[in-house]
Amino acid sequence: METFPKKISAAVFVTAVMPGPTLNIFTLMKELLRKQNPQLDNRYTYDNGTNNPPTTFNFGQKHLATYVYQLSPVEDLALATTLVRPLYLYTDEDMSKELILSQENYGSVNRAFIICNEDKVVTREIQERMIEMNPTDEVKEIEGSDHMVMMSKPVELFVHLLHIAEKYY
Repeated sequence: METFPKKISAAVFVTAVMPGPTLNIFTLMKELLRKQNPQLDNRYTYDNGTNNPPTTFNFGQKHLATYVYQLSPVEDLALATTLVRPLYLYTDEDMSKELILSQENYGSVNRAFIICNEDKVVTREIQERMIEMNPTDEVKEIEGSDHMVMMSKPVELFVHLLHIAEKYY
């Protein structure tokens, strides 16, 4: 959006962080970490030694079942547990180099946010704060959707995405 704003008809944020010119990624990540769920069986790795910050993160099966896929079909949860891969944890320095967002570019792209009202990873409070601090052109909501809305409420997600595509393309 920052690099190619004229090539994007609309950006849709679903169970994602939505930084902007007035709400930077550092603030969002601190908010997410502050409101973090119990870690249960999640694992961190410390490739640079235990005296340094963790370098990767792995979701555990219990955590996925309790906080990520809690409303999704059990078959999708089972598949997800076999496909989990480590997530690289970016440093503040990494993010400050990459995520500089301007009103002229990023801010000029149409944005829609789909609230997933039972998301326990990006809670409703955080979703609403992002929308308030970085207003969007459109807000939709999917009732009874967990963080993996494409599994828990795929038809409802598709309907909203289709509406947004028809409106902005």
